Amino acid sequence: MIVTLPLVDVVLPCLNEELALPWVLSRLPAGYRAIVVDNGSTDDSANVARRFGARVVEERRKGFGAAAHAGLLSATAPLVAFCDADASMDPSDLAPLVEAVESGAADLALGRRRPTTRSAWPPHARFANLVLAWRLRRATGFDLHDLGPMRCGRREDLLALDLKDRRSGYPLEMVLRAADEEWRVVELDTSYSPRVGASKVTGTIRGTFGAISDMSRLLRAAAR
Repeated sequence: MIVTLPLVDVVLPCLNEELALPWVLSRLPAGYRAIVVDNGSTDDSANVARRFGARVVEERRKGFGAAAHAGLLSATAPLVAFCDADASMDPSDLAPLVEAVESGAADLALGRRRPTTRSAWPPHARFANLVLAWRLRRATGFDLHDLGPMRCGRREDLLALDLKDRRSGYPLEMVLRAADEEWRVVELDTSYSPRVGASKVTGTIRGTFGAISDMSRLLRAAAR
């Protein structure tokens, strides 16, 4: 029996996303394997993910970074991608990012969110993203405009970055470390739609403030 290994493992941090997961998992391109990291869900997210063929990893430590890194550690495919599990992002948009890394055009490919409706991105979250992206450009020299979580890189290279943040700063730390290692980083447009269910971070002012605090701490450390 010949076993075909996946080209890409897609890490999907998950907290109470049972309503969104069927759509998200059905949109994965062929050859991509879903790793749903259950970060303490109280709904049926884990069982829904299993029914749709995803590998489920439990991460009891709270935080986006904790869940994302647990997925990275569980991955075995040569390429690892990250995507939200709330249906705000279309996993089919991962294909161009994966192609950029697989072809050697980039070491890290990031998705630049393009809202499909005015309600997809709350004004306070969009403004915070603009400010943080401006600060990130100054810190790294990369021509980036978004700090969205959709991205792709080589598994071994991502592990070698030895990322430490386990909260909302994880995506930012990845880019800062990529700059330290002089990686080639590209940014490609991806769609961004209203999420399914209640938001935990950017949909609330409190969550957005917490994410800004995490990221600002990393930017201050990088500037020293």
